[in-house]
Amino acid sequence: MSESTATTENPDQTATDVKIENVGPALKRLTITISPEAVSEKLEESIGTLLHEATLPGFRRGKAPRKLLERKFGSSVRSETKNQLIADAYAKAVEAHGIHPVGEPEPTEPTDKLELVAGKPLSFSVDVEVVPDFELPELVGIPVRKPLLEITDEHIQDRIQRQQVRLGESTPIEGQFQEGDRVLGQVTLAKQGQDEPLFDNEQAIIVFPGAQDGGKGPVLGLMVDGLAGMLKDRAVGDTLTIETVGPDGHEREDIRGAQLTITFRILQAERPVPATIENLLEIFGVESEDILREQMRMALQHQCDQEQATAMREQVYKHLLQAVDMELPEKLSAGQAARALEGHRLELLERGLAPDDVERQLAEMRGDSETQARDRLKLFFLLRRLGEHFKVDVSEQEVNGRIATIAAQHGQRPDQLRAELARTGKINDVARMVYEQKAADRVIAKAIIEEISAEKWNEISADESGAATTTRTSKKTITKKKTSKKTGSK
Repeated sequence: MSESTATTENPDQTATDVKIENVGPALKRLTITISPEAVSEKLEESIGTLLHEATLPGFRRGKAPRKLLERKFGSSVRSETKNQLIADAYAKAVEAHGIHPVGEPEPTEPTDKLELVAGKPLSFSVDVEVVPDFELPELVGIPVRKPLLEITDEHIQDRIQRQQVRLGESTPIEGQFQEGDRVLGQVTLAKQGQDEPLFDNEQAIIVFPGAQDGGKGPVLGLMVDGLAGMLKDRAVGDTLTIETVGPDGHEREDIRGAQLTITFRILQAERPVPATIENLLEIFGVESEDILREQMRMALQHQCDQEQATAMREQVYKHLLQAVDMELPEKLSAGQAARALEGHRLELLERGLAPDDVERQLAEMRGDSETQARDRLKLFFLLRRLGEHFKVDVSEQEVNGRIATIAAQHGQRPDQLRAELARTGKINDVARMVYEQKAADRVIAKAIIEEISAEKWNEISADESGAATTTRTSKKTITKKKTSKKTGSK
């Protein structure tokens, strides 16, 4: 373990000591000591603000006695001041020492246990994930296959049928559940042998799996084998008990590897009733089925473009993973797992997958092997470095454009989706997705591109289906075009 100690000068010339240790692969520990002078000055500044702004019954604003104010507000003022000192000292230490964090710092002990006392130093330690040291490989001339895609009448009909289901009504049912039925209920997730649940939800939904899913489906984001059989003979009012093991790739560390019990009480159920063609014409505001089919074709063309771009990017990802070695953290942190899942969620939504299909793929992703999970972490570092190499930046206009694309795929208004993403703190996830895709596209621009038919692409994908990083293109055969070879610009 190596370490270094340095002094960071604050603008007020009050010194802050910083000790940096390498505590693991891509993990540094910063131990920061804020001087007594800085503590006293910041505390006095906060109390001064309180004296000027606070009001108490019987006193004019700014005229309440200091002792009375400190007795009433002292605890909250000290807590807020402590948090400001810690945040400012951490930000200055990271900048001064050229540290590039890839996640939020994790305190080695709860900061609420730290005591702020005037005239005494304040010390704290945080662990910070950083980008590992590695060299990028040669980026010019990477071979990349480009599947050629064409929309067929079969694809258009399939999309119309999906829209009929998505925009149709539903009818209540009591039992005899079948494929596509939505079962609503109250659910709890707990570790076996523990009464206190890890999670509960009053309005959870389970979708009855189809035959193509092999009878398995997601419950609370966990893939459950044999789910169709468990639901088949159930009815409203029944309670379903599922025992499973938490996947190692879950974003919550307390769920990983744990013996879990899911208790689902069925409160109601509904069966989708597809909308008629006439309903769709009214919903989409078009006069004829021919116009509707043309709109479906345009939407599918955009989806095919997304599928093609995804296929080409994933070949770049695979090449980079094989070409670069680096030390990785010993385990996938909660933040790393959550970043990977949210990034994949946004990509799937952008490609037009229905929300139920997205949740299914995310549940499968949580159950990936440790090798696959570590490859995703490795790829995160690679794309970050790649973006720095190409000086990639992402504008607010690009983020808004991507949000509009996702919204259009799911019949939402862009402003509504943006508000939802802002509320859940996921705007930055959209920006990161755009950043990573632009970085990969810069490599594709320098690649040797081989255009191949959809049939050939599907054959190659089937042969490589066991690889850790897989592509996900349309399952239907789409085009027949002459294969050619060309070199991208360098």
